[in-house]
Amino acid sequence: MKILPSIGETQSCCHEWKRQGKLVGFVPTMGALHQGHLSLVRQARLENDFVVVSVFVNPTQFAPNEDFSSYPRNFQQDQDLLQTEKVDLIFAPTVEEVYPQQHNHTIVEVSGPITAGLCGLARPTFFRGVATVVAKLFNIIQPTRAYFGQKDAQQLAMIKQMVFDLNFDLEVVGLPIVREKDGVAMSSRNAYLSLEQRKSARVLFQSLEMAKARILDGEKSVSYIVSEMKQMIESAEQTQIDYVEIVSSQTFEAIATIQPEQRILIVIAVYVGGTRLIDNLQLQIS
Repeated sequence: MKILPSIGETQSCCHEWKRQGKLVGFVPTMGALHQGHLSLVRQARLENDFVVVSVFVNPTQFAPNEDFSSYPRNFQQDQDLLQTEKVDLIFAPTVEEVYPQQHNHTIVEVSGPITAGLCGLARPTFFRGVATVVAKLFNIIQPTRAYFGQKDAQQLAMIKQMVFDLNFDLEVVGLPIVREKDGVAMSSRNAYLSLEQRKSARVLFQSLEMAKARILDGEKSVSYIVSEMKQMIESAEQTQIDYVEIVSSQTFEAIATIQPEQRILIVIAVYVGGTRLIDNLQLQIS
């Protein structure tokens, strides 16, 4: 397994694989790896000849009041996990390597309903930072396929839109959320939670499951379902709701009434203590 901090060396290595006609799978991460990340790596390993994982905490997607400096970092553990998964290359650049002029004069921004609401409102610089760094990574690695988790559903939809609009020659693969035994979605930020907060975090998935049950029982009113979800979430200790919504899984626009043949996404963002957690559940209405 190679570990490269240099853009030039990484490009040369990946370009040589592509020149040989090999398939290159790519998993972009910010490190602090867990089984959710590793599920992406394993799928990439199954579908490609070579697998590249980037480990880079991207400063441009954090607002000044967010947790860039304290974001979990454990590169040795990440390295050991990726070695076990037989990853071929870890691209682990410094901030100065990715942003040599301290910022980009060129940014990538995906506009429209996909990024307008939800996390786009709560974290107004987030998607611009993600789109820019992912575009840079795609240009460096030039993968055949890139793998992302469905937990960040809005981010995944934005990246698919960017790839389509900018004609990137790659396939974006989205994979299901990986959960703990109690339903909590795996996230690097779960490391911030105290034992009591970790117990409270279970309410996110519980509220999603409750909403799913209401919909499958025939409830059509989105406002009623959302109200019930909020009551459940607020009953847990140390929780503060950022958003609870039901949206179209294609456009991410809010819907008012559940209709037949809809593909919907139930999406939530909740602060548990000081930690912002997101989760979602996709549902195809019959």
